[in-house]
Amino acid sequence: MNNQTFRALRVEEESDGRFRRRIVARKIGELPDHEVLVRVHYSSLNYKDALSAAGNRGVTRRYPHTPGIDAAGVVVESRVPDFVPGQEVVVSCYDLGMNTPGGLAQYVRVPAAWVMPKPPGLSLRRCMMYGTAGFTAAQCLARLVDFPVGPDAGRILVTGATGGVGMLALALLVRLGYRTCAVTGKAELAPRLRELGAEQVLSRAEATDESGRMLLKGKWAGVVDTVGGPILATAIKSSRYGALVTCCGNAASPELPLNVYPFILRGVTLAGIDSAECPMPTRRAVWQRLAGAWDLANLEELVTEISLDGVDGKIDDILAGRHQGRILVNLADAA
Repeated sequence: MNNQTFRALRVEEESDGRFRRRIVARKIGELPDHEVLVRVHYSSLNYKDALSAAGNRGVTRRYPHTPGIDAAGVVVESRVPDFVPGQEVVVSCYDLGMNTPGGLAQYVRVPAAWVMPKPPGLSLRRCMMYGTAGFTAAQCLARLVDFPVGPDAGRILVTGATGGVGMLALALLVRLGYRTCAVTGKAELAPRLRELGAEQVLSRAEATDESGRMLLKGKWAGVVDTVGGPILATAIKSSRYGALVTCCGNAASPELPLNVYPFILRGVTLAGIDSAECPMPTRRAVWQRLAGAWDLANLEELVTEISLDGVDGKIDDILAGRHQGRILVNLADAA
């Protein structure tokens, strides 16, 4: 079936250095020579995909390229016994969509080590409603739960709360009975965050300390940070004794302007959260939590569903900071 064609988003660099996105027809035989071929039914759109689609060399080194760090679908061919044709699987993170053709296409061919059987209890569609963003948010929550920081320990701060990771983290925390405070740069969405269960909503300015003080009043029992920079530094300085701060993004800044006092005087722990290279046993355990007691009853409310043809406009929205929540890409019936 190497000559069979399929639809894919293609990002190409033009002669003037600008990047153009379009839907093209590709042949299965043009995909990398890996062990497992998957017919993609659903993908999702993430900030990293938007960066790749914009020509960011820190994400994708070579073009033309197909982004998409998420894919859920059915195995078509497999050269390993662990996966068989017809099996429903999820592929997310690793190098998918970065330098390996990704899930914003009807087919992907990937190393077997990247492939995870679909978690029992979740459909392929629901897996991609969560996607890497939900998996990352659930990793943050797992670290808090297992640390342990329980619901009775105090409030949890969630930064970047209208983004995919932040909104799902907020919803998961509320689902498990935590009290939360959300930070957003979109004041018009504060009522929506309160509807999701945030007891308090702070602006970026309110969440950023510019006094230069080494420590601030301890407020937070835990933090889920998706933005980095001064907001993360302020959150750490504002954490209570023994707090756990999880860090999973740098949408605001990769810098951390901070001193050591929160760590040596308050015993604050800073935990980095990585989804790209997360070991498969941990990955499966976190996904099983999402498929079980952590599954969100209101997940549909947090998701916008589009077709492959709608991806280009949504990439522009993400890069301009106009989107909220999750974007599900339906490739199940793509023509």
